[in-house]
Amino acid sequence: MTTETRLTASRPMPPPSPLPSSTAPADPGTAATPAPPPEKIKFFADREKIYPRNIHGTWRQVKWGVLGLLLALYYIGPWIRWDRGPGAPDQALLIDMPGRRAYFFAIEIWPQEVYYLTGLLIIAAIGLFLVTAWFGRVWCGFTCPQTVWTDLFLWVERKIEGDRNARLRLDKAPLSLNKATRKTGKHVAWLVIALATGGAWIMYFNDAPTVVREFFTGQASTAVYGFTALFTATTYLLAGWAREQVCIYMCPWPRFQSAMFDEHSLIVTYEDWRGEPRGAARKGQSFEGRGDCVDCGLCWQVCPTGVDIRKGQQMACIGCALCVDACNSVMDRFGRPRNLITYDSIANQNARTEGNPTWLRLIRPRTLIYIAVLAIAATVMAYSLVTRDRVDVAVQPDRSPLFVQLSDGSIRNAYTFKILNMERQAKNYTLTTAGVAGAMLTVVGYQPEPAAGAALPAPPDAVATFRVLVTAPRESVPHRTNDLWFVLTDQATGEVVEHRTVFASQGK
Repeated sequence: MTTETRLTASRPMPPPSPLPSSTAPADPGTAATPAPPPEKIKFFADREKIYPRNIHGTWRQVKWGVLGLLLALYYIGPWIRWDRGPGAPDQALLIDMPGRRAYFFAIEIWPQEVYYLTGLLIIAAIGLFLVTAWFGRVWCGFTCPQTVWTDLFLWVERKIEGDRNARLRLDKAPLSLNKATRKTGKHVAWLVIALATGGAWIMYFNDAPTVVREFFTGQASTAVYGFTALFTATTYLLAGWAREQVCIYMCPWPRFQSAMFDEHSLIVTYEDWRGEPRGAARKGQSFEGRGDCVDCGLCWQVCPTGVDIRKGQQMACIGCALCVDACNSVMDRFGRPRNLITYDSIANQNARTEGNPTWLRLIRPRTLIYIAVLAIAATVMAYSLVTRDRVDVAVQPDRSPLFVQLSDGSIRNAYTFKILNMERQAKNYTLTTAGVAGAMLTVVGYQPEPAAGAALPAPPDAVATFRVLVTAPRESVPHRTNDLWFVLTDQATGEVVEHRTVFASQGK
């Protein structure tokens, strides 16, 4: 038997890697300690809860004033009365869904006039663009509902749990009767505010005294209870729990507001040319050779979104200016000039570094365009409201059958004819036709015999519906579709409303 030896090429083995010093055995008889597993990579950072600190100052007082005014308007609005005459709702601000009306003091909007809502939204958007170009994010910092209710919820939180340091200690402390009592009390207060918010919203769609009475006696509709619960839950969640996350992640406005800014827009700025180099300081210490910023951190501790404005402009900054109050209080304590953090424009900041401060430029090409567009939109809306018709006509031809040929050869079409009387008084009209020679009218229940015209009544602030039959000689309607005009004349004022429709026939 012969033995064959096969030689195979093999890759040389690498030398063994030395053990790390931390895992090397102390002696040959000691087992090596296994290396710790690699740290797991986090692609999304966990949210760090923000504990805004209370601060007093000019801008804080402005925010309290705006908050009080807006909340008062919101909660009092549904209770304002406005006399519209007998049979009409007397609530000044009301969106009457069952009645298909919207009331804004003396203005009454019908469903077919929904374009006024579009115009109002356009005016509001352009106005917001203009204000942003002038004063930065004043909407976000002072008047946004998220800001207003978050400020209110934070005020409640401070009253129950204490200021920033007290809340930090409370959250880190183990569960106790004191902690449970304070936390429960806070959330109960939040839910009461949220319930009042949802309840007030429902009042804008129902008569306020009636819906409140029905709500607390269990007689309100399922929709009322459902929407109240919905707005209560969203207010509690967004203002109590989400807070700055709504402004930073959910709201689209910060994503494109920078397109409204330019170098002359007023924004919250930090004067780094004056504040740097920063560093800790003691009262009475000389500021020679250093900046005015004492690096106390108060500016970001009072910020509701946790922004350190000294790092420059950031999307999370809502322009509330609380950091201005915080920094001014520190500058006063150290006897340094105020407004190290201030409302200013980039152009003026650059000019001040050179000792040549400039005035605020409200009139510039960007703002002139916004003002012109806003003026045009407002003028069109106002003119349309003042000159709008108070009567409208809707005509629906029958589709089955399109027409009927009578025994004498004449052709008859049927229509559903509606008169929208948008005034608070009954009206009488005369209905005639044009465009088809020899056409005669018959109105079921009002004009039983064919005639050239018919008298039609319309109740106040309502839609009057009629069944109208139009008969025309065969030779007057030679085509399959012929133009026919309904002419409605107000018997008292002579106002005329015309509506074009079609008259169907056999054609040639």
